[in-house]
Amino acid sequence: MTEDSLQNPSTENLEKISDDVLDQSETNQSNASIDENDSEIDKTSKEISKLKAEVEEAKDKYLRLFAEFDNFKKRTMKERLDLIKTASQETMIALLPVVDDFERAKKAADAENSTEKFSEGVNLVYHKFVSTLEQKGLKIMESNGEVFDVEKHEALTEIPAPTAEMAGKVIDTIERGYYLHDKIIRYAKVVVGK
Repeated sequence: MTEDSLQNPSTENLEKISDDVLDQSETNQSNASIDENDSEIDKTSKEISKLKAEVEEAKDKYLRLFAEFDNFKKRTMKERLDLIKTASQETMIALLPVVDDFERAKKAADAENSTEKFSEGVNLVYHKFVSTLEQKGLKIMESNGEVFDVEKHEALTEIPAPTAEMAGKVIDTIERGYYLHDKIIRYAKVVVGK
């Protein structure tokens, strides 16, 4: 627009001026609207990022909780199986002195100068009793000739070893040790060579 047209306003000039003002106003509104849209997009993308982070955190918590629960189930199942295996432990421990007495009586009856006899019926009862305990998981701990192990043996005394090979090994077993499945329920009381 020229200076003349601004000083002598005509209808045509006024329309042109008004169109220019309107165009500029629309441009300003358009720019304002774009700025608003940009700020809304920024807000929305921040919210999306925040929600994604929350979802990832929830997933992580879920996976950890699931793994912890799975470990709990496995541990509980293992403990239950162990409990079932060793449920009879107290009964077995209470019966071990009876087994010891049977073995002492049998050993005394088998001695050459013994006047007492271990009758066939008592011998059958003894074998049946021991085999029943073995079926329930009782195992005898073999100790004679083995290297002394504090995890399995209880040394009652040390004596000079009859040979150099027997030094540090079990020479005699005073009281047998027993396992219930793979768990020691009574330690062997032994004599160790030095």
